[in-house]
This record gives sequence, structure tokens and C-alpha cells, in this order.
Amino acid sequence: MKTAIMTDTNSSISVQEGLEKGIHVLPMPVIVDGVNYTEGVDITNAQLYAALEAGKAAYTSQPAAGDLTDMWDSILSQGAEEIVYIPMSSGLSSACETASILSREYEGRVFVVDNRRISVVQRSSVLDALFLSRRGMRAADIKAQLEKNAFDASAYICVDTLKYLKKGSRITAAGASLATAMNLHPVLNFRGGKLDAECVVRGYKQMQKTLIKLMETDIKNRFQFIPAQDIVMYTAGTLVNSQDAQAWNARVQKAFPEHEVTYHELSCSIACHVGPGAMAICMSLVNR
Repeated sequence: MKTAIMTDTNSSISVQEGLEKGIHVLPMPVIVDGVNYTEGVDITNAQLYAALEAGKAAYTSQPAAGDLTDMWDSILSQGAEEIVYIPMSSGLSSACETASILSREYEGRVFVVDNRRISVVQRSSVLDALFLSRRGMRAADIKAQLEKNAFDASAYICVDTLKYLKKGSRITAAGASLATAMNLHPVLNFRGGKLDAECVVRGYKQMQKTLIKLMETDIKNRFQFIPAQDIVMYTAGTLVNSQDAQAWNARVQKAFPEHEVTYHELSCSIACHVGPGAMAICMSLVNR
């Protein structure tokens, strides 16, 4: 393709899946107890969950500038004329801004998209970009379209505790105030590129029920005139037991029978901030 599509593992797209789909994926760095790891290379989700549950400090950082530009150079040397790079929301990390600054050296060959998304809704944007590229759309137009439709998505996540989000400063002050709630699970929404508090719930079953209800309300109020085939739905989480993940996806699938719902494990770089046991429900409009 003349226009190559690139993202990072924050999108819940692994390096291997990227190879299979024709997407270039930059693995994100993860730091556990002061030791640097690379997602999908020398640390797995299961290993990270175990480290977090053992009380080890886990953090993320943006990719090294050299790693990013080396990948751009490699893609361009393989015949691509231009690159669309879709990192995580600028509201959650400075990685997007850094990439935008670095892209200026490429004189219009690298286009960095800030479409205010992360995880599976970021994944949806990447797949849309791939489709548009294969249809012949050029990088500047893909960037413009993705950024124009950035808010055509909805995501809710429920975490066991806010301690990981507070450590990484990935939540607003209003959301952080919920950390004092005893025996309650905070439900957060992801809008405008940032996490914020939605409500709190008590108990595992109520957690799932609330997430489904919030999504039902969102679709009814925000996307009521959108055909079902134009909505992509996902579940996601840091559920240690794969059976719990399957059960969560099945429950959402039953609640939204008109959609095909798929589960994706949250990336290690996200798991550092939400901790084990988190679950999410997300949707995005097909941008094609």
C-alpha cells in the first residue's frame, strides 16, 4: 500500500495480529520494579497481573523517540510513500504530541492522528484507517476523517480500585475522589480523551449490569438513528480468569443481539493503570 497504517499496542492490537492484518504495531514499554520490559516481547499480561497483585510497582512510559523514528524509517524504506500513525489519546499521554513533533522532520510523509481514543476504540480507528487506505485514500484525508469523527465512540470501564489510576495521574480530580468509597467499584467513562467518574456500584453482578445499562442509554440517546451494522461493539478487561472474560462477553452479547461483540484483553500499558479485575464495554461507529 502507498499509505501504511501504524499504531501501538495500546490499541489492543498485538505485533503478531498487526503482521497478519498488514498493520505496523509498535510495542509499548512497561517498567516493573525498575526493570524495563516490552509488551508482548518479554512480558505478558499474566506476568504483569501477578506482579501487580504481588504489590510490585508498575509504570509505563512513551516509546523512545529513536524506536518510533526507526519504525517510520523502516516502513518508508520498504516502499510506503506515507504513514498514518495512530497513537493513544493526547489526553492520556504526551506520546501523541511527541510523535507530532518528530513527524515534522519527515516533510509530509508521516501523519500523526489524535482521535482521542485508546484500547479497543483506538483499535476500531486503526481498522478503519486500514480499510480507507486499501480503498486508496491518502494519509492526510485519513487523518482528517478520523479526527473529525473522534467522538463517535463510547467506553465505560469498572475497576476494583482507583489506586493504580491515581499513581499514574490518569484520572481527573473528580474521579480520584471516589477512591475513598469503601467496598465500592468505581465506574469511569472515557470521553474527550480523558477518564472521568461516572458512578460507583457495589458487587460484581451490579458492576456488569451497570456497564450494560450505561451503554444501552448511550446508544439510545447519542446514536439512536445509527443502523446496527454501523456500530462495532467490544468488551475488554484485565480479567485474570479467561472464563470470566468469556462470561462477560457472552452477557454483553445477549444484551446486544443485533451486534457481534468481541472481547479483547486490555494492553499491559493500560493494565498498569487500571489493575487486575477491570472490565469494560465499548462501542464505535464504523468510519468508512
